[in-house]
Amino acid sequence: MEKRGQWSSRFTFILAAIGSAVGLGNAWRFPGLAAKHGGGTFLVVYLFAMLAMGIPLLMMEIAISRKLRKGAIESMRGIGKKWEPVGWAATSNAFVIVCYYAVVFAWVILMFVNSWQFAGMTGKKTASDEASALFFKLTHTTGAIDGTLIPGQVLVCLLIAWGLIFFCIRNGANSVGKVVKFTVFAPVLLLLIMAIKGCTMPDAIEGIKILFIPKLEAFKDPTLWVDAIGQVFYSLSIMMAIMFAYGSYLGDDADIAADAMIIAFSDMAISVLSGIVMFSTMGGTGMLDKITDSGIGTAFIVYPQAIVNLTNIGWFNAVFGAIFYLMLITLAIDSAFSIVEGISAAVSDKFHLKPKTVTISVCAIAGIISILFVSQAGLAWLDIVDHWANSVNLILVGILECVAIGWTFNLRKILDEVNKNAKNFRTPFWWFAASIKFIAPVLLAGLFVWNMVDLFYTKHGTYDPNYPIWAQIAAGWAVSALVFLSGFIAKIFIANQKKKGLTEDEVVWKDN
Repeated sequence: MEKRGQWSSRFTFILAAIGSAVGLGNAWRFPGLAAKHGGGTFLVVYLFAMLAMGIPLLMMEIAISRKLRKGAIESMRGIGKKWEPVGWAATSNAFVIVCYYAVVFAWVILMFVNSWQFAGMTGKKTASDEASALFFKLTHTTGAIDGTLIPGQVLVCLLIAWGLIFFCIRNGANSVGKVVKFTVFAPVLLLLIMAIKGCTMPDAIEGIKILFIPKLEAFKDPTLWVDAIGQVFYSLSIMMAIMFAYGSYLGDDADIAADAMIIAFSDMAISVLSGIVMFSTMGGTGMLDKITDSGIGTAFIVYPQAIVNLTNIGWFNAVFGAIFYLMLITLAIDSAFSIVEGISAAVSDKFHLKPKTVTISVCAIAGIISILFVSQAGLAWLDIVDHWANSVNLILVGILECVAIGWTFNLRKILDEVNKNAKNFRTPFWWFAASIKFIAPVLLAGLFVWNMVDLFYTKHGTYDPNYPIWAQIAAGWAVSALVFLSGFIAKIFIANQKKKGLTEDEVVWKDN
């Protein structure tokens, strides 16, 4: 086997983890949920969920993989052989997610390339309508399970997206470390530019007030708690094999307790900065009522309307539009390549394969599958798969990880690893144990039950009545079944390979 890669420095690891955690959801879903739940009210509950659940789970995954030097599959095997399928489920679900996440990345590239069109729309009475229709015009999407046409320029952007993803992780931790020094700082700089522009617009202060001033009555809404917990869980790149991979590249001198705090609060800070951009810009253009918690809607329908109404100067609006989509590109690329790296590390560890070979295979296979999502029906297929991958699979993986690690393993051993090199801050056992054994699994179980009640009671068993049931079964329930059966399918395959000479590693947590 090749010598395991390692981060060149603590700073590089932190940047890579922040880059993975900070993604498109920070730029569009966080502001949308804040608008939905009274701005400051959402921020308060989000902070609570981060402390109660997000940070301890982040510490847990990093600590386990740093100790065992393995990706998700083998790390869960190190917790207990019977829990290896949980690692497979996390890895398989990550594969499902990257297949469509790369397409969203491609759409962002497409909009960046076509930002010049905003100049010609500025000043027209139909400017808002033309801007909101640009995405649909470029992608030819029907928004339904209908149409097989694949637009050439979208396919080219998809190839560019996959090319960039592979380029960033071609040499594992080594190449990732070099890339993140640009891709983490670039979106922050671009967000600051947009925030300055937004805050200098008339009426921008109205938007800022909404973002930061809590509305006490909003605390009564149960969906506030559901959405805040979900956003924390989805935002930190946990339960997706990523942090297991990144943690496995850490040196023994890493201060996991402090690093996890830095990663989590940096993720939140960039989300808030994105909120300032969105609320100030929408306030300045008189569109506060149009902020939505739909990421696709925000990025490709609503925000283009704001872009063409920023000023009466066409070229300025086009440049601002290009900055916005360039910012999304820099956010998307880190998250996309980190997912692939998580998958690659897990599979290469399990089968003693060269990481680069696995990375090429993952990019090739996922790239072929992702072509489905750039067809005319692609947006609808993406919507279905995304719903099940996040609202069903990711949450169940989270619950299973908490049960496996919190209830069948010695948490003090993991906490000792977290605090191994702690200097200024040591994670207290009561917080760590309470979160992993009780708070996190209970909150995630509540989130899962809420999603199921919404699906089967409120929506009568159909996620969206505009999509045929067969499509929801095929792209939803069937894919979820494959995700959770992947570990057992792999077990059959491994048993067969053992007859041909494959040797499984004995992954054991050795006390110091």
